[in-house]
Amino acid sequence: MRRCTIPYMTRRKSLLTVPAAAAASMPAADKPRSILELRYFQMRNSPDGQVQRTGDFIRDSYMPALERAGGKVQGVFANLIAPDGPFLYMLCSYPGLGAMETAMDKLRADAKYQKERAALDAKGGLSYQRMETNLFRAFATMPNVEVPPVEAGKPARIFELRTYESNTPTTLQKKIAMFETGGETAIFRRVGLTPVFFGEAIAGQRMPNLTYMLTYDSLAAREKNWAAFVSDPAWLKLRATPGLSDPEIVSNISNILLRPLPFSPIR
Repeated sequence: MRRCTIPYMTRRKSLLTVPAAAAASMPAADKPRSILELRYFQMRNSPDGQVQRTGDFIRDSYMPALERAGGKVQGVFANLIAPDGPFLYMLCSYPGLGAMETAMDKLRADAKYQKERAALDAKGGLSYQRMETNLFRAFATMPNVEVPPVEAGKPARIFELRTYESNTPTTLQKKIAMFETGGETAIFRRVGLTPVFFGEAIAGQRMPNLTYMLTYDSLAAREKNWAAFVSDPAWLKLRATPGLSDPEIVSNISNILLRPLPFSPIR
């Protein structure tokens, strides 16, 4: 994934299916955890109209086909403040790795989808330059993507994709524990940093890492909410815990800002 570092004020120094009623009563750690696929489409500005062409195909063909196959396109985003634009990110979710494999098999066997795919390729030119896929296992305390409610008449939100790399799987687990049991996610929510997903990378680039997405009403709200976070007493206490400072467990932090496409379920 292509990322840059965008400061928030000052940079930190850094479905296995179960009945709804039963799922609601399960401890967070026992709930089925989604597999999240974050697909990156590298684009270029060209007569092919790659952003429009790929976006239209995702909306009209891939989204309904993946739904038929048992997966779900949760969001489609374009670059807002990020290097190497233009590009698109597509966030998909599956009940598990087995469900993802089954969904891919069903897509290959879906005659309608394959016909639409062939028609797209027959147009000539390229729909995108290259594609990359990263897979994540959702955190136990946030086992599924949380889709923010859409409010009529309000402008589209902005979204931030953040990745924390660690030197070893051991240090990564310490950082994950800060979110899961240390209270960092709760602090996020309290100061207005609204999470969309948290995931531990299981396949992709720059492993070991965790990646998460936040949403804001505006760039100004982003700055305000991060300012509240970095000065929050609970956060200052947590980050001062021996063994949990960024230099000890986080080797790199990168982030980009995204905008949802008009048809994106998350927007």
